[in-house]
Amino acid sequence: MSNLQKVNVFLNRIIPVITPTSVVLGIVFSENLNDFTYLVPWIFALMTFTGSLRSDFKAFGRTLSRPVPIIVALFILHVIMPVWAYMYGHLVFHGDIYTITGLILAVVIPTGITSFIWVTIHRGNIAAALSVILIDTLLSPFIVPYSLSLIVGQQIEMDVWAMMGGLFGMVVVPSVLGMLFHQFTRDKTSEKLSNLLGPFSKLGLALVVMINSSTIAPYIRDVNLKLVLVTISVLFIALSGYFISWMIGKYFKWEKEDIISLTFTGGMRNISAGAVIAVTYFPSPVALPVILGMLFQQVLASFYGHLLQRSFNRTSVVETERQTYQHGTR
Repeated sequence: MSNLQKVNVFLNRIIPVITPTSVVLGIVFSENLNDFTYLVPWIFALMTFTGSLRSDFKAFGRTLSRPVPIIVALFILHVIMPVWAYMYGHLVFHGDIYTITGLILAVVIPTGITSFIWVTIHRGNIAAALSVILIDTLLSPFIVPYSLSLIVGQQIEMDVWAMMGGLFGMVVVPSVLGMLFHQFTRDKTSEKLSNLLGPFSKLGLALVVMINSSTIAPYIRDVNLKLVLVTISVLFIALSGYFISWMIGKYFKWEKEDIISLTFTGGMRNISAGAVIAVTYFPSPVALPVILGMLFQQVLASFYGHLLQRSFNRTSVVETERQTYQHGTR
């Protein structure tokens, strides 16, 4: 294993620590980082390109032949969770349109590219996860602006066309380029490039989080009841996203691999993209709930991964004991 691969494996292992640490560093060094916001779309495009290098259109086509898990994941991402955030926001922050918009934006953005890492770690359905990530990413320039327009309405000013353009540049174009590179080069070539860019992508994630976090420093430094309430609300909504996805998978009695895939793709969000959108196209208070989500997302993914494994291990033991009992009574 090359040194870069070792660094990449190490960075994958500490992802739950990278994002919250980066948020704290961004707030502490906000004065030094504010001048680098222009770099964020470019860094994020590199991250998206790197994440797409292991995808190809053939695998995507095969997964579309079994579309139900993908449809369910998209329904959770763009119907259940935005409506839930809207209801919760109006109940707890009635009249505070900026905070409500931030809570909705935090869940209406596309599923997180890093959900693929967690699905891989916990042996979920990788093909389904990649398909959800790809479809949701490609649809994001349309879904995100128009979902916000539909839910928030004219209560807050937003440049829909500029937002769509930003999402195309940061997410869609790099994704398609990454897949095309994988499609038209040998697998080993795209794998080598992915391994080469992997560590820089993780470091890019840390830098994007730090730069975006610097913009909300004035709202974080003065801890008050409102900040505590927003933080608790972001944590609660994020927790519920994973839980709802898991329970829906269980309700449909899906296989273990499909439930794991749905839990992570339904629970995680491309929070870095959300922060870029919030900082670029909305007033700073809207960005607060989105960036606070960076504190919890990877930690919650690790937590739910542990819960999933415990649940499936316990179910496996119970099933084995049941079969042993039935065999013994024959």
